[in-house]
Amino acid sequence: MPSQILIRPAVPADYDSVARITRDSYLAAGYFETAEHPYMRQIQQVDARAAKATVWVAERAGKVIGSVTLAVAGEPFADIALEDELEFRMLVVDPAVQRSGAGKAMVEAILDYAGSLDGIRGVSLTTGMTWESAHGLYKKTGFQRVPDRDWLVPGTDIKLLVYRRDLPAT
Repeated sequence: MPSQILIRPAVPADYDSVARITRDSYLAAGYFETAEHPYMRQIQQVDARAAKATVWVAERAGKVIGSVTLAVAGEPFADIALEDELEFRMLVVDPAVQRSGAGKAMVEAILDYAGSLDGIRGVSLTTGMTWESAHGLYKKTGFQRVPDRDWLVPGTDIKLLVYRRDLPAT
């Protein structure tokens, strides 16, 4: 039986692991051919990201195995969040331990957290068209596609898909 997964805020000692996992996940998914792509360099700058957004990690047995970035409308890392949404981005799990429950644990923690925020009635996310395992995770955790909010990465032909899950009314 796998050991328990702890979801917690990232601290500076985690940043190298978060950068590596993010890089490895995006490259394994085939989104970019090299870690030197400008966007790939940007998402590996975890210290800069953490200065402007909430970054969490998933940890198992003292080892960081995943991460996610959270933002609300108006914050620098919010791409699609509406006024009543918490958006999550860059949810990644180390390719060496994917399908071990870390992604689901992070999504469940995000939903719990969103429910504690005033004025937040839903959670939104963007994912790539070809990230089939991510699509499966989001569907299993109650997210619905919102095709009218899909968008293209500026300056590219990469189409990103939007999902949203409404939170239970309180």
